[in-house]
Amino acid sequence: MSYIERGTKNFRMASLALFAGGFNTFAILWSTQPLLPEIAKEFHLSPAISSLTLSSTTIALAISMLLVGSLSEVYGRKSVMTVSLVASSILAILTALSPNFHLLLLFRILQGIVLAGLPAIAMAYLGEEIDPKSLGMAMGLYISGNSIGGMGGRIISGMLTDYFNWHIALVGIGIISLFASLLFWLVLPNSTHFQPRPFEVKKLGKSLFSQFKEPGLIYLFCIGFLLMGSFVTLYNYIGFQLVAPPYSLSQTLVGFIFIVYIVGTFSSTWVGILADQHGRKRMIQVSLFILLIGAIITLNTNLSLKIIGIAIFTFGFFAGHSIASGWVGKLSTHDKAQASSLYLFFYYAGSSIGGTAGGTFYSDFGWIGVVSMIVIFSLIAIACSIRLGVITKKKLQLSSHIA
Repeated sequence: MSYIERGTKNFRMASLALFAGGFNTFAILWSTQPLLPEIAKEFHLSPAISSLTLSSTTIALAISMLLVGSLSEVYGRKSVMTVSLVASSILAILTALSPNFHLLLLFRILQGIVLAGLPAIAMAYLGEEIDPKSLGMAMGLYISGNSIGGMGGRIISGMLTDYFNWHIALVGIGIISLFASLLFWLVLPNSTHFQPRPFEVKKLGKSLFSQFKEPGLIYLFCIGFLLMGSFVTLYNYIGFQLVAPPYSLSQTLVGFIFIVYIVGTFSSTWVGILADQHGRKRMIQVSLFILLIGAIITLNTNLSLKIIGIAIFTFGFFAGHSIASGWVGKLSTHDKAQASSLYLFFYYAGSSIGGTAGGTFYSDFGWIGVVSMIVIFSLIAIACSIRLGVITKKKLQLSSHIA
């Protein structure tokens, strides 16, 4: 059975489907982020507590992915991803009907559980079905869908909130996501290299934990945690700063700040191709350095420079995530969906822990506290990437010696 190669119809169809699936997932996941100031105002909450509408979703997503990745080893990739997308779209509409903060949190937790289906499995699907020489581009296009979904969800919810309210905003996101789910189901090519296995809890659990025997994967898990912790912290609290004096921006304008996601759409694909050509080690370190510089630039009080800093930061984040997520499939020697699930577990755990902790830094120290936390996370991630490069080089030398 042949693999899907760049330039073929199946490559275009797979890329379109996963782009739509990524749009659906991340439009829903991040739809409440620009609404945090409104949610905090309506329910009389602090910034850190209002951020639980994101943190509760991402931690539920992280935990759920550990199970969903294993389920897909039994029931197949496309079917589990499709059910996930449809269920999360329906829940998005139900979330809009929440009359109080506790019910809002409950629906967001349920969303996190069902949203796990696509991100837990998409990377495994790509790793199994796409030709290795085309994988960098395919992964970059999938991450592009994630970035446009995150951007579109934030902008749409921000605009609808300004014109109506945040309840109508979430209904709008849910309806758009239902259409994206239908597109995904219709155009994604069926798996040809997937081999189902019986659902045996002990074996699946054993294979899950055996992923930690690969040191390189552990460093990738740490990088994913630190990348997402930094990213969510910046975007969670930039809205609070921009709606307050001296900026006093409207929700629509704050929503349009997220248009800088378009640089993430570009960087994830372009740097993915560069990683195929020049090596993942070099490009992930460049990406992390770019993220760090961007975060520091946001300390400037000039609004234009602050937005430029956010754009540079976003470029580095999506580039780094694209490389790290694609690298997981290469380093894992078995049950690649489980390895992807573990990477994303740490990735979204970083979102939950970093995103909420960032609220404390923001309340206590203002924006400089948020940036200080991101700088610390970035430096640790760079150290992990250096160590990862050393391990990968030794592994290649050992393979060459054995050969």
